[in-house]
Amino acid sequence: MPVIKFTYNDLEELLDQKMDKDELIDILPMIGSDIEDYDDVEVKVEFFPNRPDYLSVEGVARALKGFLEIEEGLPHYHLESSNSTITIDPELKNIRPYTSCCLVKGIHLTEDKLRQLMDFQEDLHWVLGRDRKKVAIGIHNLDVLNGPFRYLAADPDSVSFIPLEMEEEMTLREILTEHKKGQSYAHLLDQHDKYPLIMDSEDNILSMPPIINGELTKLTIETKNLFVDVTGTDQLAVERTLNIIATSFAEAGAQIQTMENIYEDVTLTRPDLTPKERLVSVKNAENIIGIPLSPDMVVESLRKVRFDAEAIDQDTVKVMIPPYRIDILHEVDIIENVAIGYCFRKIQPELPRVATVAREDPYHDFDQNVREIMNGLGFAEVMSLMLTNEENHYQKMMLPETERVEVAQPISQDRTMIRQSLLNGLLEFLEDNKHEELPQKIFEVGETVFLEPEKETKTRGVKKLAAMITHSQANFTEIKSTSDALIGNLGLKMEIEDAEHPSFIRGRCAKLKGVQKSSSQVVVEGFFGEMNPKVINNFQLEYPVVAMEVEFTDF
Repeated sequence: MPVIKFTYNDLEELLDQKMDKDELIDILPMIGSDIEDYDDVEVKVEFFPNRPDYLSVEGVARALKGFLEIEEGLPHYHLESSNSTITIDPELKNIRPYTSCCLVKGIHLTEDKLRQLMDFQEDLHWVLGRDRKKVAIGIHNLDVLNGPFRYLAADPDSVSFIPLEMEEEMTLREILTEHKKGQSYAHLLDQHDKYPLIMDSEDNILSMPPIINGELTKLTIETKNLFVDVTGTDQLAVERTLNIIATSFAEAGAQIQTMENIYEDVTLTRPDLTPKERLVSVKNAENIIGIPLSPDMVVESLRKVRFDAEAIDQDTVKVMIPPYRIDILHEVDIIENVAIGYCFRKIQPELPRVATVAREDPYHDFDQNVREIMNGLGFAEVMSLMLTNEENHYQKMMLPETERVEVAQPISQDRTMIRQSLLNGLLEFLEDNKHEELPQKIFEVGETVFLEPEKETKTRGVKKLAAMITHSQANFTEIKSTSDALIGNLGLKMEIEDAEHPSFIRGRCAKLKGVQKSSSQVVVEGFFGEMNPKVINNFQLEYPVVAMEVEFTDF
């Protein structure tokens, strides 16, 4: 999750009042943060990715103003028209079709604020942009530019400019092949015949989205006015990102000026900071939070989290949601904010009024039995997220892509689908821990989900066990012995046969079945073997890896 760092002085300047350090450390978790570290000068805090408006000190200060009752209700930002335009080339339709731009006037940058701005930009790239694939941000020195502006599709071999931190011009194609940033993000453009480019009226090149800005518009502490561009493949994500950036600058005292974004068939004035209107039920809030509430209490709580609210009747409150709060998707999200504004510490825990005799769920009792067996075999348990991404799940594992359950609105580019295997998660763990001593023996018991659109239930959950061993002498015999020991300790008979699997070395992979001795019913099945060296290299590992994965069909 993203971590931001800011000084107490920066925060106090935005709050326009002194704040005790210990009080701040006590309050921050109440608005949804986790304190990573702090000293007498600055604090480092972590926020959930669903709150990208918290990724700048300005966003944190805005929330604290409401929580501390310094300034409650919906923030209002004055927008002026810049009388400037940016025209979007129709040829970008199949490349990177959307942009939203604005101007920012009257900023005051220091070295620290410049660093914070760059960190804010990169955090948004990670949280909202899927590492620039979905959204990319450019922030430029406006004082060296002249509008109107153009967002166009350019020939990669005939157009050149000086990219950021370079001294010589490079063509667009050379940037992708020779520049460090270009090499990192070349996969976003290299399949296209033309590349996106933003230029002003005098043909000055601002940037080559989503790769790199031009050296001409580099920010310094002398910069006073900004041109902000957000480009991407998802128009809603692009516009929401611009709203977050623009309101953050406005909180710092800058003046935001709108621009006309001219498409082939429509002209849009951006940013659009119109608040969203929703309704929330007081009764639903009471049931979910577990405390008695009145409409006035709901209104008061919502104003403390910087919403505007008005009681319509005894059970309905109309809520106005600020444009930077892109996390509000459902009534329950508003109710969560009622609880935040009310303050979690004021909610007293209660024991449930139920008398019963508890026992462990047999479904989880079996899990525990498997864990004890694997622990006894010398394996350490790993617990990873069910969400993964297509690159790690398919490309790095050398597997063909299949139908899968995808996340409709992923909060980061590395969590876009529900896993169908546990193996890539274990390999990611080994990659993160390759500095640790060998041998490493790890396992995981967890759920996987398969998409079956032709069936009524659409999805099928499968419980699996995966195990991995890595060290310089890891081999087929070692993982076969582990598989045999697991099946034997489950009271089953193991049957094996030759198998081929793209993630494993051909001829060193076997299919296994765990069969009940009395009925010959298969209750465990899967595979084991030595992993393909290409897969090992894809996860930047340096030693052989052997692995097994089985699913439990009737336990």
